[in-house]
Amino acid sequence: MAVDVVTRTTIARPVAEVAAFAADPDSAPRWYASIRSVEWRTPPPLAEGSEIAFVARFLGRRLAYTYEIVENVPGERLTMRTAQGPFPMETTYTWAPSDDGGTTMTLRNRGEPHGFRAVAAPAVAAAMRRANEADLRRLKEILESG
Repeated sequence: MAVDVVTRTTIARPVAEVAAFAADPDSAPRWYASIRSVEWRTPPPLAEGSEIAFVARFLGRRLAYTYEIVENVPGERLTMRTAQGPFPMETTYTWAPSDDGGTTMTLRNRGEPHGFRAVAAPAVAAAMRRANEADLRRLKEILESG
């Protein structure tokens, strides 16, 4: 069973500002509650082919994984896939102007767990949705307060 979780929020800041902050791997620990550390495996700046290693804590477990940037359209879309790690995953951020002059940010995580993890996919998807919603609330709080 596939995991496909889509969450979104509207942030009262310009698209360029939201996208620049959210797409910067170094800012991830500030707004993702689960991310403990970030390490560039390739030199900045962020571009297609860049690799960034993350250490996170999710569902009580330590996860270490590396994302490869597979699409980077600044201010529009960023897509990254795990290059290695425990659960094949693709994460996509999209940004678009909202009706109120701010930004609508969409966060999509999808993957195909294998073996025993496939049995737990519905529970993982529910936990991922809760975590993503909380992370987007935190991102909104950070960007709207500054």
